[in-house]
Amino acid sequence: MSAFEKPQVISHIQKGLNYTVFDCKWMPCSAKFVTMGNFARGTGVIQLYEIQQGDLKLLREIEKAKPIKCGTFGATSLQQRYLATGDFAGNLHIWNLEAPEVPVYSVKGHKEIINTVDGVGGLGIGEGAPEIVTGSRDGTVKVWDPRQKDDPVANMEPVQGENKRDCWTVAFGNAYNQEERVVCAGYDNGDIKLFDLRNMSLRWETNIKNGVCSLEFDRKDISMNKLVATSLEGKFHVFDMRTQHPTKGFASVSEKAHKSTVWQVRHLPQNREVFLTAGGAGSLHLWKYEYPIQRSKKDSEGVEMGVAGSVSLLQNVTLSTQPISSLDWSPDKRGLCICSSFDQTVRVLIVTKLHKI
Repeated sequence: MSAFEKPQVISHIQKGLNYTVFDCKWMPCSAKFVTMGNFARGTGVIQLYEIQQGDLKLLREIEKAKPIKCGTFGATSLQQRYLATGDFAGNLHIWNLEAPEVPVYSVKGHKEIINTVDGVGGLGIGEGAPEIVTGSRDGTVKVWDPRQKDDPVANMEPVQGENKRDCWTVAFGNAYNQEERVVCAGYDNGDIKLFDLRNMSLRWETNIKNGVCSLEFDRKDISMNKLVATSLEGKFHVFDMRTQHPTKGFASVSEKAHKSTVWQVRHLPQNREVFLTAGGAGSLHLWKYEYPIQRSKKDSEGVEMGVAGSVSLLQNVTLSTQPISSLDWSPDKRGLCICSSFDQTVRVLIVTKLHKI
């Protein structure tokens, strides 16, 4: 691919904020997005922006008692587009952004900060019930059905006597029919655990030696295909989730991507082989995954095992002197992306030539 054909990452709009921003998410079927974080005075904030004529218009600012760490639209309908958030006090709230004074759903989900949240079953993506998964510093991962008050539908916690590890990232996957669904969780010690929600069992676990910052399946609503895990030490790992070997688990390829922590990974909604990683040095890297000629082979005993593919770097750009802490592709417009960084800035990006990849 020549330099002229390569995708370009262009910073289209950037806006300085008067608070620390932890997460940003596109509102589906709109030119709007939300940013979430905390003011210096210790309160939480949600802002709703709309892109209008090449600029950002602040439509709404909502201040709440506790700093807000993370959010998702993944478990809501396209009609409602409710935002689920996790805060520093361990609360899971669901907000109607049109009337945000009181949450439409609220539960004290964890004893400590909710670091991470993901949703599935909403927005017409994935089969099955609308569910939200939360991961916390208290070491537990919980799955919530907003139609059921107070108690989680699943609670994955350390067994008696086992050290509790800080859960930094969670991701839903395998939601291709009414019965199947998995949650993958990543922890500060490098553990990755795959929980099968249908059988309520731990299906697989591994350790990537460094804290797991971000996990994402290439699609939530298909039979498990690929999983990307990013880590503290600048590496990411791509696991081929199609073939699970009884002892070796899933085949994977790892890549040293950034000079520092890889905070985020996000797959392009319109092409699951393309993904962005966001780094601690304020850089974004755009990658493409290439499948091997054969995705599985037989081991010496005749048991099927996976074969990992390869990744190639399509483009990289440095946007900030501070870590890029959150990243989200527009589900509706190919190549439109938002990211937030610890320089208190949110950026709208345009990634060009993605249709040629």
